[in-house]
Amino acid sequence: MPASQTPSTHALITAQLRKAGCVFAEEEAQLLLGEARSESELADMVERRITGLPLEHIVGWAEFDGLRIAVGAGVFVPRHRTEFLVQQAARLARPEAVVVDLCCGSGALGVALAAKVGTIELHASDIDPTEVECARRNVSAVNGQVYEGDLFEPLPATLQGRVDILLANVPYVPTSAIEFLPSEARIHEPKVALDGGEDGLDVLRRVAASAPLWLALGGHLLVEVSERQASQATAILAKSGLIPQVASSDELNATVIIGTKPKPD
Repeated sequence: MPASQTPSTHALITAQLRKAGCVFAEEEAQLLLGEARSESELADMVERRITGLPLEHIVGWAEFDGLRIAVGAGVFVPRHRTEFLVQQAARLARPEAVVVDLCCGSGALGVALAAKVGTIELHASDIDPTEVECARRNVSAVNGQVYEGDLFEPLPATLQGRVDILLANVPYVPTSAIEFLPSEARIHEPKVALDGGEDGLDVLRRVAASAPLWLALGGHLLVEVSERQASQATAILAKSGLIPQVASSDELNATVIIGTKPKPD
């Protein structure tokens, strides 16, 4: 029997969530009520949320760019600001484009790009087996392939020189700043999806160094960084022979660096 959705039940759950520090308590209460299939499941879901488990891990999905993306325990929850990266990629992509989603997590970026562009040849990779398993659930819906391994390592060699759009939502939080992240991320998401090394740009350096080998002529690498990292990230892409530009969104508080592999004159 579905959980009761009376106003009094909603008010009670809202009060419990608000007391636990949930900023969007009313909206979260409504979502939990809608997802719970029984009173006991509802009570369990509320209790897990109160103890700090991410809401998305509890209900099993995250809303990203208008889509429901499956997520679960130990999976990085796609951030709304990263929708800006997808928007930039959609502006550059064409139907039938060859797309690679590195550090793919749940696979949200590639799936969202496919929804915007239409048919694409999508390949995704992640080093974390839990995230790879989750990504396969999402990416299979757009006939994509997911590989387990470190960055480019597991990708088919036949993709070299053919990639039109390289999405790389690499970790970019400096190691020393991890302890200041919200507990939902710090405790419940994989550290490998957050920790970008001393200055937050270690993984970006590795991606940028190899990207020209995989990109087609005129192909684009898109990465998300913080606003304060933009200048250094731009220099990293330029050092690898890519033509960089910066795109930003005040609305989403997002900064994206786009590196284009030049075509011969």
